[in-house]
Amino acid sequence: MWAQQLQQNHSVTIVMSCAIVGLSRCAYYYQPKLQDDSVIISVLNAVTDRHLRWGFPKCFNRIRKLGYQWNHKRVYRVYCELKLNLRVKRKKRIPPRCPERLLVPNKQGECWSMDFMSDSSRNQRRFRTFNVIDDFNREALGIDIAVSLPAGRITRYLDKLAEYHGYPLKIRVDNGPEFTGKTFINWAKSHDIAIDYIAPGSPYQNGYIERFNRTYRTEVLDLYLFNNLAQARRITEEWLTIYNTERPHEALNNIGLSATPLKLASFILVYLFVSTGWLIKDG
Repeated sequence: MWAQQLQQNHSVTIVMSCAIVGLSRCAYYYQPKLQDDSVIISVLNAVTDRHLRWGFPKCFNRIRKLGYQWNHKRVYRVYCELKLNLRVKRKKRIPPRCPERLLVPNKQGECWSMDFMSDSSRNQRRFRTFNVIDDFNREALGIDIAVSLPAGRITRYLDKLAEYHGYPLKIRVDNGPEFTGKTFINWAKSHDIAIDYIAPGSPYQNGYIERFNRTYRTEVLDLYLFNNLAQARRITEEWLTIYNTERPHEALNNIGLSATPLKLASFILVYLFVSTGWLIKDG
């Protein structure tokens, strides 16, 4: 800019003006090459439109999984320019605690965690959800939705899940009446399932399902205003497929950045086949 001012005000040549200000002629003639980010913009918009509550790490992970190899700094720059950043809610500072760390099971079916949630539809009718996950690979085994979920219904639902996944060795639950009643206890005994009750008022002892509940609340229950239970069930089923097959889970980083519950399960099966030379199949 100074070289151009010298040329305009004092009628000097380009060579002389560059020499006076100490600027090389290469730098004087240089024109920056602007990157075309149109493809990144379209891909980012497609991912965020499909997953409204995903932050940048999950969006970038999904982009890599789709086969794009853009540098994360470039993608993040475009992400910020599009103002796609989610609002970060600062946590309230609390004194340090020393809770007991949840043990990670060694295999699928070793421990299931389950819990209830509640929400309301457009007509203000309350309904409940019964959420079940496998602690080993964080797979969401199922979510049952109804106005009422008594112990008899949840045991029938668990029988339905067991037809595909088998019965677990242990289940971790809170002290709700559905879990402490005779119906549920007798059902667990009939299938040789141990019940691990957490201490009253200690949801952190059931951290896996509590973390799942937060994700389900953020990405489904808080995002939609359901017209009826049928719509709630349909949207939940679609989300469960995404959760188990597309959504990356930081807790499963032991098999790669894009780890998902079902990917971990298939990885374990392949490992067993390679390491032992044979694979056990039911039946």
